[in-house]
Amino acid sequence: MDVARSEVKRVGRVRTARGSAARLGLMVLPVAFFAAFFAYPVAAIVVRGLKIDGAWQFGRIGEVLAQSDVRQVLWFTTWQALASTALTLLIALPGAYVFARLDFPGKQVLRAVVTVPFVLPTVVVGTAFLALVGRGGLLDELWGVRLDTTVWAILLAHVFFNYAVVVRTVGGLWTQLDPRQEEAARMLGASRFAAWRQVTLPALAPAVAAAALMVFLFTFTSFGVVQILGGPAFSTLEVEIYRQTSQVFDLSTAAVLTLVQFVAVAAVLAVHAWTVRRRETALRLVDAATTARRPRGTGQRLLLAGVLVTVAGLILLPLAVLVRRSLGAPGFGYYRALTREDGGAFLVPPIEAIGNSLQYAVAATAIAVVIGGLAAAALTRRDAGRFVRGFDALLMLPLGVSAVTVGFGFLIALDEPPLDLRQSWLLVPLAQALVGVPFVVRTMLPVLRAVDVRLREAASVLGASPWRVWREVDLPMVRRALLVAAGFAFAVSLGEFGATVFIARPDNPTLPVAVARLLGRPGDMNYGQAMALSTILMLVCAVALVVLERLRTDRSGEF
Repeated sequence: MDVARSEVKRVGRVRTARGSAARLGLMVLPVAFFAAFFAYPVAAIVVRGLKIDGAWQFGRIGEVLAQSDVRQVLWFTTWQALASTALTLLIALPGAYVFARLDFPGKQVLRAVVTVPFVLPTVVVGTAFLALVGRGGLLDELWGVRLDTTVWAILLAHVFFNYAVVVRTVGGLWTQLDPRQEEAARMLGASRFAAWRQVTLPALAPAVAAAALMVFLFTFTSFGVVQILGGPAFSTLEVEIYRQTSQVFDLSTAAVLTLVQFVAVAAVLAVHAWTVRRRETALRLVDAATTARRPRGTGQRLLLAGVLVTVAGLILLPLAVLVRRSLGAPGFGYYRALTREDGGAFLVPPIEAIGNSLQYAVAATAIAVVIGGLAAAALTRRDAGRFVRGFDALLMLPLGVSAVTVGFGFLIALDEPPLDLRQSWLLVPLAQALVGVPFVVRTMLPVLRAVDVRLREAASVLGASPWRVWREVDLPMVRRALLVAAGFAFAVSLGEFGATVFIARPDNPTLPVAVARLLGRPGDMNYGQAMALSTILMLVCAVALVVLERLRTDRSGEF
């Protein structure tokens, strides 16, 4: 008996060691990718800003932070990010429930519609809201209401932009939760709210935390929205970094602000990782098709109506204003102008930006899914060592570090062998994939960790290799999350602007870069072309998302 027990323990230790080695092996490619295309470029730009004439100027950090205008930027950046996150959760969580639990006509199309704002460039979002709430905008024409250059305009634009993050992330997991657990609590005497608070909410906590983190990071690093709607009165760290880099040419101040943003985001990610580890448990996941039902009762019907009104007023109205502006010239004049070369800001007709964006987005999605999938598989076990847990937090840093810094760092760092990529078309997809990888990891990881570990252990005891365990146990349960990950990566790649604007070649602009160039040029024709190109980008994204909804075999509230 003792011999048998010893043998079982020895086999268990061997399998544990193999599993640990396999996880470390999965991390090799993600670590190399982030070291070469994130850490190295960011470090290069920071070193160039703080190392002057061969000597480090660390005293510059204190000098910059002592400036009153910098402190004001730091305060506004933090305050508006917290307010935007809270407002987005408040408005979007009912939508997550409706898309997860209710079935109604047009649900797939509406799910794609609410996702369109997320993939629009921030400069387009800011311009659309300016046309809606600014001087001469729709609200000004109808009721004399103006909200431009106010905090409310910025907050509403952030909710517009991030609504889909909460609906997709929280709704995706909510769809797969077994509703019978909450029904059992109701049968035991709990009220509807008590059953939701004690059963459903703890299970949703990881997804809510992930969604809140995404929203906070996007709003903390907000650029285009604040630049257009905030005017000279409001500025975030991202806007200030851009101003110091491209207008003032003070690389030293920009480097200090980049470090401040880096430290702040790292602190937030550390707290988030700690809370997620404490809350994540094995969940009972079911087929999404069994959870959505027709609205029953007055409460569900009113909730559905409220969500539809919210989507119409918050999302459809700004998009309709965008389309209206694009049709301002008779005979689709703005659209016809996109097919002509102007010999100025564009070396090719602006319409060619559509094909460029799609090609770059496909390549970036493939890179992000491979890198993020490997990282998520390596991070699946919650009892991993500190090194693995630290890598989990580091994967999110590209969302918090200034995209302007990353793009500028690409130009400075990747200009000599063996990483001389200045003339390579891969430069743009690599920069876009950096932002897509965190979405892949954060989307797949909660579902991977929700898989009952006993299933993996049983497969291992029966002799399955780690690869076979992943293929036959994990993969069937995370197929939906894999589609979510690919959808997020594709959407982010289409709308990425901050880094791409520095590295996209003049003869191969992406859609966001083309829109920004047109918006930066005077004249009604250029503004109209920008609105037309933005409308095309919106339609391309909507069609892609609808097709993805049709191709899915499940009906979860995800990409």
